[in-house]
Amino acid sequence: MRQLVPEEIEAYRDRMWRREPELRVEDARAAEDFIETVGFCSALSDVRRPGPSLYIAVCGRRDAQAPRNVQKDPEMSLAWTLKDQVMRHGRVYYAKLIKGRSTFVARRLVMFFNAVWGIPEKAEASILSSEALSVLQVLRREWEMATSDLRKESGVLDRARFGKALTELQRTLKVIPSDVTYDPTFTYIWSLSEARFADELSHKVSRAVAIKEIARSYLTGAGLEVRGELARATGLSAPDAGLGNWALVDEEFAVRLGPGIYRLKDQVFPSEA
Repeated sequence: MRQLVPEEIEAYRDRMWRREPELRVEDARAAEDFIETVGFCSALSDVRRPGPSLYIAVCGRRDAQAPRNVQKDPEMSLAWTLKDQVMRHGRVYYAKLIKGRSTFVARRLVMFFNAVWGIPEKAEASILSSEALSVLQVLRREWEMATSDLRKESGVLDRARFGKALTELQRTLKVIPSDVTYDPTFTYIWSLSEARFADELSHKVSRAVAIKEIARSYLTGAGLEVRGELARATGLSAPDAGLGNWALVDEEFAVRLGPGIYRLKDQVFPSEA
């Protein structure tokens, strides 16, 4: 992908995605500002995955790649610490969303993510697994609970199946980690998503509008998209990604340069000035 993106676009992304040393993220407030700017981003992915990332923004460089021993790496340690702080503050949405990976979403986009990946309560029984339903039932009764207690109360005692159920509930915007403790052991505190984001989750928009707005957010930060990039960065299907980009072209927010290639219409890049 790097070879297909012109250098002036890469420079634009460096600014938007904080891939420059002087723009790097160093505290929780800066992390929240970064998430608000880009709309959504991965928490800890590196250069090998497309799109903005908190970890890359902490590193402040394009080529940031997670080391093998992440526990001893100062940049990954800072990104992990900021992830926990931002999650605890609750000003932006955090959960395993895009392809089941840890993702931050600005409040203004939560309704759009919910329109695409959320499921209505009346459809839960036919879509969610029995393990996910058991976990959700406990949280609706208790409102929040630590991992070990939630596993016991739900009756999903197998760790792998319990973890899969939690990921399923996060991907459908039902459950979020709202806090984390490290003493005496590491554990998340789990809550219903509506506990923090009731207004955003109750706001109804059409799926078509939601896909368009997710595409708009990504293109605003990327400047230009190459073929398949939006789908890989967001988890949208290729047809949905295409529909989102075409909708932006129709309203003259973007221009189509070729099959699967779109750029911001009103942004002037250095080589075009």
